[in-house]
Amino acid sequence: MKIETVRGGLCAVKGVRAYGIKEGHNGLAVIEGKGQAVGMYTASKIKAAPVLFTKRQLEGCEGQIQAIIANSGCANSFTGEQGMRNAEKMAELAADSLGVKEEEIAVASTGPIGKQLDMELIERQLGHVVKGLTAEAAGSTAAAKAILTTDTFYKERAIRIDTGNEERVVIGGIAKGSGMIFPHLATATMLSFIYTDARLSEEIQRASFEDAVANSFNMVVVDGDMSTNDLVLLVSTGQGGAISEGDFKEGLNFICKELAKLIARDGEGATKFIEARVKGAASVADAKEAAKSIVRSPLVKSAIFGERPDFMCGRIIAAIGSCATVSGVDPGRISIGLKGEDKDKDKDKDKDKDKDKDKVSAVKNGEFMDMSGVAREVMRDKEIFIEVDLGIGESEATAWGCDLSYDYVKINSG
Repeated sequence: MKIETVRGGLCAVKGVRAYGIKEGHNGLAVIEGKGQAVGMYTASKIKAAPVLFTKRQLEGCEGQIQAIIANSGCANSFTGEQGMRNAEKMAELAADSLGVKEEEIAVASTGPIGKQLDMELIERQLGHVVKGLTAEAAGSTAAAKAILTTDTFYKERAIRIDTGNEERVVIGGIAKGSGMIFPHLATATMLSFIYTDARLSEEIQRASFEDAVANSFNMVVVDGDMSTNDLVLLVSTGQGGAISEGDFKEGLNFICKELAKLIARDGEGATKFIEARVKGAASVADAKEAAKSIVRSPLVKSAIFGERPDFMCGRIIAAIGSCATVSGVDPGRISIGLKGEDKDKDKDKDKDKDKDKDKVSAVKNGEFMDMSGVAREVMRDKEIFIEVDLGIGESEATAWGCDLSYDYVKINSG
């Protein structure tokens, strides 16, 4: 199997058209593509109206949808019965404009909590968006831009999978997310819409989706606050080739991780991207919990912003120690390695160089190493890679996040 990155985002997938517009803080996107959909939703006890509505839609139509309509600028969360009526109205307007059944429309929203949607604005924007629907790459980009809130760049990816038997499958997706990012999808807001033209059963689609989300979006932490609106949808149009479960799972994991890392890179006020890999854990669950604890810790994130490896390593150890579910930790077995990368600074360097050559040993078998000199140089890079070896077992996991800067407070203080 071969995975190749291609242009076009959502619109690289057969059977998909998309478009969106952005007016100030208010945007609207429509993705049209008939297919089998599976969704994962925020675990928040207070779910926004569009999350509840879309979950009900997918259950009612056995997962068959025709389109997704998503707005930015208002979360339609904590809005009571009127909020649910507005979510229903969004689906009705989209269905009428596209000439499809209202029951086969999914709805998503992102923005401030506690205010009602401006339905007149949405209806007006919808007219422009439907006219602009296209299968060209520009349509996916327009949709990706329309759903941004505090994001500083749009997020889209697409891959083509060559299975080696003359069958080709495309997976394309868009995402948004910058703040209020600590998804727990059973899975401000994290939204992602992913389409594929693969011919596959609903069982394989759902199993692959749950696995990919668990290893990607659920491993991103920007600020540790969970949104009421987190939503990820995977839709299969079935207009492409057949693919094995293993190959599809690998491809879907790839694209979900790519989108997840883009969200982490665009954290509100972020100056540095963080990847934390924990290995040598007793179980995958332990490794995941420890990795997320590292990128979730405000103290770790602040030390990375301040470029202080001496502070950071002690705080990493504290973060691991605070994990109630992680078992068998032996301080004398813990090792921590650090590595920095800066794409702008390193772009002229040999691409084939040993990637582990610049790794710095910060803690070795429970003892702190000398972190002067090269360790401080590592911390000046824009991408910080942390590797923790617990020395207990064979399991590992990776989480992604960003540093905590002054600008995060400025953005969220209004």
